Amino acid sequence: MARKHHEIQFLTGNLWTNVLRFAIPVALTSILEQLSSLIDTVMIGRLMGPEGTIGMAAVGANTQITSLIIVLFVGISLGTNVTVASALGAGDHEAASRAAHTSILMALAGLAVIVLGELVAQPVLVLLQVPPETLPDAVLFLRVFLLGMPSILLYNFEAAILRADGDARLPMQALGLSAVLNVVLDLLFIGVFGWGVVGSAIATDLCYTAIAVLLFVRLLHLDSPVRIDPHRLCVDRKSLRTIVQIGLPAGIQSAVFSIANIVIQGAINSLGTEVMAASSAGMNIEFVCYSLLNSFSQACTTFVGQNRGARNYGRCRKTMGVCLGEGAIAAALLIAFAVFLGRQVLGLINPDSAVVQYGYMRLCTIFPAYAFSMVYEAISGYLRGFGMSTPPALTTMIVICGLRFFWIAVVFPASHTFQTIMNIYPISLGINCACIIVLLLVLHPTETLVKKDTRAA
Repeated sequence: MARKHHEIQFLTGNLWTNVLRFAIPVALTSILEQLSSLIDTVMIGRLMGPEGTIGMAAVGANTQITSLIIVLFVGISLGTNVTVASALGAGDHEAASRAAHTSILMALAGLAVIVLGELVAQPVLVLLQVPPETLPDAVLFLRVFLLGMPSILLYNFEAAILRADGDARLPMQALGLSAVLNVVLDLLFIGVFGWGVVGSAIATDLCYTAIAVLLFVRLLHLDSPVRIDPHRLCVDRKSLRTIVQIGLPAGIQSAVFSIANIVIQGAINSLGTEVMAASSAGMNIEFVCYSLLNSFSQACTTFVGQNRGARNYGRCRKTMGVCLGEGAIAAALLIAFAVFLGRQVLGLINPDSAVVQYGYMRLCTIFPAYAFSMVYEAISGYLRGFGMSTPPALTTMIVICGLRFFWIAVVFPASHTFQTIMNIYPISLGINCACIIVLLLVLHPTETLVKKDTRAA
């Protein structure tokens, strides 16, 4: 299969259009990835009859757990993105190839996740105070879902390789196919066979396996330095070290972020099944919309990574400005969406009036804080593109996680309401945004590298 000329120009061309060409497919990819969870939630709510709300609560109780596991490895895959992009920008095709082959094998870590997850599934859910009527379905869903982890990780590493090489469309198209397949399988497993939440988890596993195989076949026939040759599949220590040094801090940042949200989920669970179902519905909408903002962070990382490799530091700075500008427009649209259409969308997921009321409360509290998220995600992506992954990761972990742990431990017991829990989101995101801006001003990555290059010359 011959490779077509890149539509995305990392090193030349108009940044506004090229960033959009990259960010929109990445956003749609993330949205389609989250659509799998949304489809599961809708199908369970609609097809399980009177047990639909309990089924939704069971899936919602697992959302933060599955997110924690996935974001850890997706964060590491950002190391693949930066490593491959920088090598391609510098014209070092051999280094790009070694990093790509190493990344494919890193997906085998999913096997360890399966074993660990099967052992701790029930104790973790009990620790999170999942109500007794919800616990059996929640445990079953988690255990079956985790069987698909190798496929989920392989897909994300494959997508990182393709995006670094300029192909942001194929991962999106693969997930589009996955979403359609997920609907069909959910209708079959839940609606026809009556397998409930287990059927939903099986459908998700099968869909990820299908698209992981699809992307692997594409990489085998790619006309590019990152084409995968099965005979060359081995772990290159230098590539692995670089990928982990860049990606692990980002992965740990996301994982600890999820741990903080798991603590919050435990507090939400203590408020009952209706609040759990409402929060689950709201989170699915948030994940879909947040993907649009996060795509500009990923675009910033990839564009900066390639231009850093080519030592085009002026274009690196312009990339951050463009990502902030386009991200601001996206954030404004998302806030308007939550305010004016939030109730209607929640009603489509679950018509229960209490679920809609609590879900809308969540949306109206969290969506305005997306303005803060947009800024710190774009700046973090900019720093990661330079290989500076640890400083923004540490900052985010200390600020956001510290504040959320404190809030649930001290503030929530004094005011035991859903709104109290929700208030910590804008507070923590706003403070973290300010800290990341200060971090950027302190690090000055382009000035640091220019001085380094001057001394080397």
